[in-house]
Amino acid sequence: MNPVLENLQPYPFQKLAGLLKDLEPNASLAPICLHIGEPKHATPEFIKQELANNLQGLAHYPTTQGSNWLRTSIAAWLAQRYQLDNINPETQVIPINGSREALFAFAQTVVDAHTSLRPVVVCQNPFYQIYEGAALLANAELFFLNSLPEDQFAPQWTQLPDHIWARTQLVYICSPNNPTGRVMTLNEWQSLFALSDQYGFVIAADECYSEIYFDEAHPPLGALQAAKKLGRSGFPRLVVFGSLSKRSNVPGLRSGFVAGDASILKKFLLYRTYHGSAMNPAVQAASTIAWSDEQHVIENRRLYKQKFADAMEILATALPVSMPEAAFYLWLKTPVSDTAFCRRLYHEKNIVVLPGSYLAREAGGINPGENFVRIALVSSVTECKEAFERIREVAF
Repeated sequence: MNPVLENLQPYPFQKLAGLLKDLEPNASLAPICLHIGEPKHATPEFIKQELANNLQGLAHYPTTQGSNWLRTSIAAWLAQRYQLDNINPETQVIPINGSREALFAFAQTVVDAHTSLRPVVVCQNPFYQIYEGAALLANAELFFLNSLPEDQFAPQWTQLPDHIWARTQLVYICSPNNPTGRVMTLNEWQSLFALSDQYGFVIAADECYSEIYFDEAHPPLGALQAAKKLGRSGFPRLVVFGSLSKRSNVPGLRSGFVAGDASILKKFLLYRTYHGSAMNPAVQAASTIAWSDEQHVIENRRLYKQKFADAMEILATALPVSMPEAAFYLWLKTPVSDTAFCRRLYHEKNIVVLPGSYLAREAGGINPGENFVRIALVSSVTECKEAFERIREVAF
């Protein structure tokens, strides 16, 4: 067996199950689960209908590169959303089976372990656990950039010394961030691009929350958009990962894309050809029409905006709550330890949220997720409002 598997830590939800296993929830209250970032808004009917209309595609093997009409639909969406031009659907876009599998597989393509010094992968901390597993199973060493409230959760590139950056081959960046909701600024992208130019590492920009924001006139800045604004033709050493799961409420569809540097995507496509990750033809058809419609996404954002407004109104009297820039998580500072707060919420109020410390690792002598909880505002407006009322009662 691969010995590196022994280095993988239990997934956060496994740890949460262990944290709560000796408790009985308050049976007088209906359970409310806000620990998993699984959208629970209704899947649009037109997407389901398109999926059903194309079931005949199940009789054929799909190509790894996907259909031209799907790649063209994604390229058109990218051009419109981020004010881009000359996105080539043949060379700069590949459909993927959800961002999770591609984020993992990407490290296997990029990381070269056959070097004199062990390669390094860098990611923010707290982080999406897939980054860690991908780095370790690619035989890389993982280093973290702590996202701290005193820095407004902004990445601090100077946390790592030059000799670590010199070994870095891949950097995972999540913007809008999971769990803080912070969006990278143009200046921050410029600094990261400068480091990439200096040290030659690849940037994997996880943008699966890009379409959950609260001001229709000011959508979050994207990595490709930042590169264009800074005059970086061809997106050198930059690949972004997008997903329909949150945008269109289709987590079970397992559909997204990678886009960016054509030379890197050529190698990634080669890897994927052997990996066996071609997208189901019926899913390709449903994805094409989903990327082509914005009205259902606007309605989706309206629901999240209402839930955050309720959270700010109800929780502000009891907890130091603040509105994130984007995404659907409330990164909430707790009055006691994050694990104790989670246990109280479950036992007294039948609510499940995730301890922030389970989403982070100790780095620089601290775990930056400690004394925070991540609350996923994925349930209905009514159910979320009820959850906020219960949380306030525990916090007082």
